Formats: sequence, structure tokens, C-alpha cells
Amino acid sequence: MRTETGNQQTDGSKHRSAGKILISFYLILAIAATGRSCYQLLSKFEQAPVAYSLSAVAAAVYIVATVALIKGVRWRAVAQAALAFELVGVLVVGTLSLTHKELFAHPSVWSYFGQGYLFIPLVLPVIGMWWLKSGVER
Repeated sequence: MRTETGNQQTDGSKHRSAGKILISFYLILAIAATGRSCYQLLSKFEQAPVAYSLSAVAAAVYIVATVALIKGVRWRAVAQAALAFELVGVLVVGTLSLTHKELFAHPSVWSYFGQGYLFIPLVLPVIGMWWLKSGVER
């Protein structure tokens, strides 16, 4: 671990700060996706069952990823699996939502590659996997 004097942070401190930001994003997405999914499942599931079921899956993935990232090194494999599942899900659902619009009368979290969430669902797992790979213990 490199340490510098003055106002600059150590590499480990920068990594921890980046991790806190990453976890914050996942926590926000977990809360937002869970709330949206619950509303969709309870109030209008019959309108777009595929999209709303996938919203529930996305919410579950965000919850697992958030918990695993918070737990740190011991849960690294779980976090990596959740992030990989998220990325594959965003790519598959994003493609399906473009090619089979009839399945997505109402968009899910991962529809159109996360467009409704400013494409964060597409970018965030890549950043998360990079952060996990950089591997400074917290």
C-alpha cells in the first residue's frame, strides 16, 4: 500500500472511498428496484408479467450484490457472481426489450439496457467487478 504525505489519500483509503460510493449506488438501486417491483407485482402484474417478474429478479440481484459488497472479502465470490448475473441480465433483457417489445409493455429495471435508470445498471456491474478485482482489503 502506497502512502503519501500532505492531503493526498493512501491507495487503500482511495479504494475504500470508491467502495463506499459503489455500495451506496447499489443500496439506492436495491431500494428503488424493490419498491418499484413490489408496486408492479401487486398492482399490475397481469399487464406485463415477464417485465414485472424480471423487475423482481433485478431487485433480488441488487439486494444480494449490496449485502455481499458490504460483507467484503469473505463474500467476494458472492459479490462477483451477483455482479456477473446483473451484467448478463442487463444485456439479455436489454436485447429482448428491443427485439420483443410486446413482452415489455412497461419497462423493467434492466429494459433497454437500464435506460430508465440512466444506464447505471449496465455500467455499475463493470465498475463493481473492476473494484473487486483491484482487491485492496477493506
